[in-house]
Amino acid sequence: MVLKSSKSVPSSKQNKSRRSADTAKSRDSASKSTRHANPRHSNLQPDPPKPVPKKKKKKPKDAEQDQSSAQIQEPIRRFIKPENQLELSEQELEEDVTRILTGDDPNKPKNVCKFSFKDKCYKPDPPGQGDNMAIHFSTEGSSMHVDSDECKKYREREAKLREHEEPDAKVTTDSQTITTSSGTSTASTTTTSVDHTKNQFNFSERASQTFNNPMKSRGVHTEPPPTTQYQDEVSQWKIHDSYTSEYLLNQSIDKLEGGARNISFEDKLASIVLSQEESNGNETDTIHSENMESALKTVERLVNQNAEDEVFQDFKYFEDKADQFRNGEGTLLPLWRFSTDRANRKQVTSLCWNPRYNDMFAVGYGSYDFMRQGTGMVCCFSLKNTSYPEYVISTESGVMCLDFHPQHPSLLAVGCYDGTVLAYDISNGTSKPIYSSSLRSGKHSDPVWQVYWHDNRSLSKELNFYSISSDGKVANWTMNKNELKMEPIMHLKLINPTKEELDEPTLSGLAGGCSFDFNKKLDNLFLVGTEEGSIHECSKAYSGQYIKTYDGHHMGVHTVRWNPFHEDVFISCSADWTVKIWDHKSSQCILHFDLGNAVGDVCWSPYSSTVFAAVTTDGKVHVFDLSQNKREPLCAQKVVKRARLTNAAFNVKDFILIVGDDRGGVHSLKMSPNLRKLASAEEKGKDEGEEETEVDSDTIQNNKMTKLLASIDKKYAR
Repeated sequence: MVLKSSKSVPSSKQNKSRRSADTAKSRDSASKSTRHANPRHSNLQPDPPKPVPKKKKKKPKDAEQDQSSAQIQEPIRRFIKPENQLELSEQELEEDVTRILTGDDPNKPKNVCKFSFKDKCYKPDPPGQGDNMAIHFSTEGSSMHVDSDECKKYREREAKLREHEEPDAKVTTDSQTITTSSGTSTASTTTTSVDHTKNQFNFSERASQTFNNPMKSRGVHTEPPPTTQYQDEVSQWKIHDSYTSEYLLNQSIDKLEGGARNISFEDKLASIVLSQEESNGNETDTIHSENMESALKTVERLVNQNAEDEVFQDFKYFEDKADQFRNGEGTLLPLWRFSTDRANRKQVTSLCWNPRYNDMFAVGYGSYDFMRQGTGMVCCFSLKNTSYPEYVISTESGVMCLDFHPQHPSLLAVGCYDGTVLAYDISNGTSKPIYSSSLRSGKHSDPVWQVYWHDNRSLSKELNFYSISSDGKVANWTMNKNELKMEPIMHLKLINPTKEELDEPTLSGLAGGCSFDFNKKLDNLFLVGTEEGSIHECSKAYSGQYIKTYDGHHMGVHTVRWNPFHEDVFISCSADWTVKIWDHKSSQCILHFDLGNAVGDVCWSPYSSTVFAAVTTDGKVHVFDLSQNKREPLCAQKVVKRARLTNAAFNVKDFILIVGDDRGGVHSLKMSPNLRKLASAEEKGKDEGEEETEVDSDTIQNNKMTKLLASIDKKYAR
């Protein structure tokens, strides 16, 4: 069979010319490749380009010949010099560069220091022998003697393992069916063995050479303690009997003498049971016992503190940080409102903190409306239990004043509206007074406005307190064994000066006393405030006349109090809206404050000689600090909306101020840091050259008030 082609076959001459052209092109490419191959000769300039002859138009036959020659052309190789290749000379290329490899771990720190207890300093810790060693593989091995039985058994076991592995290594393929072009099929079965040796050129199998040690768990067990089984029935009466028997047993052991302590426990218990059976008629109720009452009080306090946890946190830890940006101003943080349902329609007439238990204070309930008088009440509240009073005492007449004894904190003196004075011992838990005034022993005929325990430091063991009343008497009450004796020490007489006789005033009638206070350092000296607005300086040694009279108020003086740190300064407040500070050596006041409403009470702070607080009938509390501002209060905050404030008292330990209103409520307020600043270094009286010495706090506060008095010009004082 002859195949014909439409293409023309090139002649031999054309093939020769084509081969010569290809050889020439290959030589040119080879010369170019050798020229660029060596980087040393990369700076040689290339040959100038040859002029390209103009190509002639080829016929279709020539185009087919060129396509066939292009298919067999060899590839062109080009060597490109990188940009960052160094330019080195032949000597530098032939030079040998040595690199020393060490076994030190570069990641191991070499500047580790450890503390030497011997030299008591830090010293560098040199690396050890095995610090730079890295273990890539570790396995445990063993050696055996060739002729030993153990080695023979080991070889037999290895031979059996190989026999089991050889048939698994052979892979038998299923019969393959091969179909030929003629349509016949042939089946063949082949058996091939797979080699499981490691491929030396497969680096992925050897990528990880770290040997991971297997995790181990370790536990320690101790011997359990010996146990015994016990079984018994428990009931309420058994528990009660066991506790009662133990209590009685302890009491009997304490009463026994030294020789009787050797009696056995069974004999003691039998004697106690017999004595208990004889006194079955005198059994007490456990539920209404004193122990149960004290336990219930403790539980009540815990529940109350958990319920009001946020308020207790504020009371203990909250500090108003805004005072840093308020110069000369402060705030009062309201904490609790103490009240009871039985005192809703009564007015708070007096407040007094307990001198020993700083969280307890007494509140007297009565009425200032003399047309609506009724029974009175005394409640003792605690900051630990703000929901209900600790003690409640009822009186037949309204309570107008009260005071705790400074050395005996359980003794409470009470003055009533009907002129009766009472003395209670709140530790007894009863509402009956231990002492009471009567017509036979002596009694005031008008309301008692203030009572005061006075420590006269006398040698007598009898306790006494003083009282003042509207009947114009200042009386001393002595607590004898059976009764309360009254001894008048001052009759407040009226002084009515006339225009004709200014030098010799006439005395007529008795003035109604409203308040009084004894000097802390001068025992016999005391002040009396009257309903006429006068303040009299009196002495227990001169009961018939006044030492000095201060005329500054034109209405009743509600409160007059000595400064607790300075013996010459006292403060007074009146219903004429004013608060005045006096120096008892001068007849005129040294500072005058108009609060815009009737002032109910004023009190000095126990931590600073220049801080005092006053309450007004519009429900505001005014707090002054004379060392910071002599004219205006640092805080004038409204505490109640529709009530009048009647009394105020500072806490001795905490920066707490309590105020009472005419609706039976007592409000506790926490003072911000600006209201309780202590004395600075200048106020302590230290000069620049003086050495620092320990100074008593009373002396510091005394110097603080003395400095304030020196800065006031008394000539221009009102």
